[in-house]
Amino acid sequence: MSAQAHAVAEKTDTHRLSIAGMTCAGCVANVENALNGVPGVTAAAVNFAEHTATVTGDVDPKTLVQAVVDAGYEAAEMRGPQDEAEKEAAEFAHYRRLLRQAVVAALVGVPLYLGSLAGLLPELSTVGGQVFWLLAGGATLFVLVYAGGHFFTGAWKAFLNHGANMDTLIALGTGSAWMYSMLVAVFPDIVPSLARHAYFEAAAIIIALINFGSALEMRARGKTSEAIRRLIGLQPKTARVVRNGKELDVPLEEVGLEETLRVRPGEKIPVDGVIIDGHSSVDESMLTGEPLPVEKAIGDEVVGGTLNKTGTFLFQTKHVGGDTVLAQIIEMVRTAQNSKPAIGRLADKISAVFVPTVLIIAVITFLAWFNLGPEPRISYMLVTTMTVLIIACPCALGLATPISVMVGVGRAAGYGILIRNGEALQQAGRLTTVVLDKTGTITQGRPTVTSLVPAPGWDEQRLLALAASVETGSEHPLAEAVVAAAKEKKLSSPTAQGFEAIAGHGVRATVEGVPVLFGNDKLMRDAGIDVGGLAQRAAELAAAAATPMYLARAGQVAGIVAVADPIKPDSRSAVERLQAIGLKVAMVTGDNRATAEAVARQVGVDEVMAEVLPQHKSEKIVELQRKGEIVGMVGDGINDAPALAQADVGFAIGTGTDVAIESADITLMRGSLHGVADAVAISKATVRNIKQNLFGAFIYNTLGIPVAAGMLYPFFGLLLNPMIAGAAMAMSSVTVVSNANRLRWLKLGKQGA
Repeated sequence: MSAQAHAVAEKTDTHRLSIAGMTCAGCVANVENALNGVPGVTAAAVNFAEHTATVTGDVDPKTLVQAVVDAGYEAAEMRGPQDEAEKEAAEFAHYRRLLRQAVVAALVGVPLYLGSLAGLLPELSTVGGQVFWLLAGGATLFVLVYAGGHFFTGAWKAFLNHGANMDTLIALGTGSAWMYSMLVAVFPDIVPSLARHAYFEAAAIIIALINFGSALEMRARGKTSEAIRRLIGLQPKTARVVRNGKELDVPLEEVGLEETLRVRPGEKIPVDGVIIDGHSSVDESMLTGEPLPVEKAIGDEVVGGTLNKTGTFLFQTKHVGGDTVLAQIIEMVRTAQNSKPAIGRLADKISAVFVPTVLIIAVITFLAWFNLGPEPRISYMLVTTMTVLIIACPCALGLATPISVMVGVGRAAGYGILIRNGEALQQAGRLTTVVLDKTGTITQGRPTVTSLVPAPGWDEQRLLALAASVETGSEHPLAEAVVAAAKEKKLSSPTAQGFEAIAGHGVRATVEGVPVLFGNDKLMRDAGIDVGGLAQRAAELAAAAATPMYLARAGQVAGIVAVADPIKPDSRSAVERLQAIGLKVAMVTGDNRATAEAVARQVGVDEVMAEVLPQHKSEKIVELQRKGEIVGMVGDGINDAPALAQADVGFAIGTGTDVAIESADITLMRGSLHGVADAVAISKATVRNIKQNLFGAFIYNTLGIPVAAGMLYPFFGLLLNPMIAGAAMAMSSVTVVSNANRLRWLKLGKQGA
């Protein structure tokens, strides 16, 4: 699994910042612009759902923090798990603070509202009434400062930076309500008697509702980062290191390369390494999504974060710190969660101009009611303008895309599918054709002895032992398969002498003083050896995508040893699953057409592209794209890298080479083609979820603003209460986050073997 340790692009000069003070998508645009304006920054992506920023480039993190501060927000660099924990603690404290602020605001606003409904509050025209309402105004001012102060501070910072955001709308709405109410309370005679109404309860309840909605949103939003938290939690805090013959428990940060570590049953493996003593079974489900433990022995690689089940063993560390597979996976998931698909960038562009547009609409509403409205026009003017400002806050619009991407990418990671960016997440669901490499993708990628056909007078064990004797000196992959099969059966092979490789034919050697030949039918014909009735069996094996090799001893055929690259047990069911969701499945390989078509028949692909040279695989992808196909390429080898890069979405089998993984958009850690179908299903579900969120947010604002402005009043005499507008605005964000969290329970189809 060492290849998986490089499953992510280099992290050099990549910085993560925790951002505080963002309230809407307009804030996201402001922070991104500030970061992109720093010299040396090559890319900056802000995740509104997580309140973080990822910045790449040759730049000092302190400069980035200062740029965010200068833009009117707060920032701090995040370096590791400790910073993550501090961020979570700070967010929980903020959640508690929002709830307290909501309660305080409600304690002032609700009694005023209920008293007004019941007609129990004094009139402004009396001296006692004036005193009461002035006291109410003081209490409401306390609410605005204590519970709503962050809105006014945010609005002021945005103003200083020549911008406007959600805070601007709330501050203007509640601030104007309080100022008008105080003016009426102090000088009731300056407005007509019909307009003598105070709106202190509206300002207080709006602050209460928005704070309560923000708290609920933060609580629900925290669940979207569960995948990252779960991955971080897989890493143990300490490791048992063997130093100078003694076993010591040391903090994980102190473990170095080439150190010897002991892992006991039930313990998590601390870092990546190779077993040097002992054996065990290891639960690698966190890495691959496969529930069955994997047997590990001396020489096998183990991955940090996986769980040791039964045995105890010693292993030597190979990757520590940020170079471990787990660290790379965490970084890859985090990067993908911060990226934006095309549909998300559209929402950001709209959100960036939304607040200024709302301010213009509010001014038009103000003027329209002032000049054309009925009496008391001043009251109507204030109520409608305030309602427009409150209901229009684009929180839901800003959350719609990033919240779904975060949950979708995290859900994929739980299935062993690592998605590199939001674009790949969106594109995977639009694929029309999937092209599969054969070796290592459809097949297991390692030749194995699949059939032993002994001639009369021979048995399978004797046949295999003699073949292994001849091939022990060969480095050919087929020879390795024969020798490995003999070792697996614990067969003793006599020593061969005079080994000679015959290019394109096979090998010859002398075993126990007797000449032995091992190779294809041409080698047998050239040696004048009659294979007799075995020729028919050899043809059948070749038709089944195996390579039959004849063994002859002392001029007499001894039998056939057939070697093949076995098809993965779940390849056929995965291909059927891809076809069932409407995808055309093709196979590309450099093998001869007969072998390729034999494999194709077994797995049921729609099209075979055989005898394709490595450098020409990408050309086959281009040909399909020119026909209008949206192509996904699945491969695991170096020769697949150009095709993976050319495809609309490249899927790398995680057990493959580093180069293939680096060239791909999506890495399948399980090594199963079911991962492709899973990725497509998650993509479609996530994009559908984003569209639902965007539709809800757009409809909410599109319908809400005209109603708030009083469009229904001339026809039905209806006006929207500012407090209802505040509740609707707060709950729209909660609805978007809750809808995105439905992806956490997404059920996928058959997972295969």
